[in-house]
Amino acid sequence: MAIIFNLDKLLAAKKMQSVELAAELDCTVQTVSRIKNGKIRAFRIDTLDELCRIFDCQPGDLLEYMEDDEARRRFGDKG
Repeated sequence: MAIIFNLDKLLAAKKMQSVELAAELDCTVQTVSRIKNGKIRAFRIDTLDELCRIFDCQPGDLLEYMEDDEARRRFGDKG
């Protein structure tokens, strides 16, 4: 299974840079990058709540589930 974060789309829609999001989340730019690239292995509900507040969205707007085969087809090894 693959959980895909749609953070790039939300950042673009809000015209926000990763460094700005990192400041809002009180985390490093590297952490934001790991979230964007699907390299994060654990994710706190508090962080999800904060992202929903920042982007004025629902969790389903941030996260997408897809099978591994589909993720590899769409994203290569990143998915």
